[in-house]
Amino acid sequence: MTNFENQPNEELWLKRKQPFLIAEIGGNHEGNFAVARELLESAISSGVNCVKFQIYEAKSLVNGLINKGRFDHFKRFELKKSQHIELAKIARSKGVIYNSSVWSIDLLNWIDHYLDFYKIGSGDLTAYPIIKELVKRRKPIILSTGLSSLKEVLETVSFIQKLDEVYCKPEMMCLLQCTSMYPIPLSEANLNVMSDLRERTGLSIGYSDHTEGIDALKIASVMGANVLEFHYTDKRENKLFRDHKVSLVKEEVIELVEFNNKVNLVKGSSLKEIQKIELDNGHDISFRRAVYPNKKIKKGDIISESDLICLRPLVGTDARNYDSVIGVKAKKDLEPFQSITKSIDY
Repeated sequence: MTNFENQPNEELWLKRKQPFLIAEIGGNHEGNFAVARELLESAISSGVNCVKFQIYEAKSLVNGLINKGRFDHFKRFELKKSQHIELAKIARSKGVIYNSSVWSIDLLNWIDHYLDFYKIGSGDLTAYPIIKELVKRRKPIILSTGLSSLKEVLETVSFIQKLDEVYCKPEMMCLLQCTSMYPIPLSEANLNVMSDLRERTGLSIGYSDHTEGIDALKIASVMGANVLEFHYTDKRENKLFRDHKVSLVKEEVIELVEFNNKVNLVKGSSLKEIQKIELDNGHDISFRRAVYPNKKIKKGDIISESDLICLRPLVGTDARNYDSVIGVKAKKDLEPFQSITKSIDY
């Protein structure tokens, strides 16, 4: 199912110890291929897993008769087929996944070989004809959910899964919480939606960020996001295109990668067991209690509760066996606070 060497589908986002990081260059190149290439190289060096662009032609995206301004905008930001392919080859040669949101099925055929998954943007969550064609090709799908209600998200998920039940698997579909505005305040991120979507669908979840800074991304990471997507640029200063304002720069991505490393380190294992560092320092003995006589007990005396006390360290009879010592006969004289052992001392 995948064209990317040594990158099985199930490891794209599901089986990673840390979130799958997507640097969305999108239109931040503003139609300049040299800038697109520079941004790609910069994003690769920041430590992300995937660098993403957008492939579109204004004529198949916007009705220029109704919205000429948007038509002209997208026309100006178009890159050529050969340029996208060159970007894909550069990314792959550096061991980083290339991806593009493809906003027209006619454009998909020549780039499909380079796509290991499909990213459906928030604006196309209801573009069923495009979604239907993508589903036919049976690659993993990441679906952003900006602009939509829960009902609309679940309807699109159901539409996809009815076309092909393989998309019931969390390794095949990931839903990204997203608010489609540039920028948004932290109060509009609504990261709790991720947990709700996971509970309702059983699919992977993530977050597509439009806040300023990296706080929301850090929190989404701690909350268990499988995928983190964010816009990427070289600098935000003196840039007019809106996406630059919500974009991370290289230093911020490096900080995010380091933070995710720490989160993974702190999460550790899900298996609860005594740790080597606890054993090496003897804390399994020094921190736990044993049963001791609190007064002198003569040989043959019946040991009563008033004769006993539980103290650290755990030497001799474990405090968990306290009740088993009560009512039994002392086999020898016992001194106060000496360690006692079953079958030897009682």
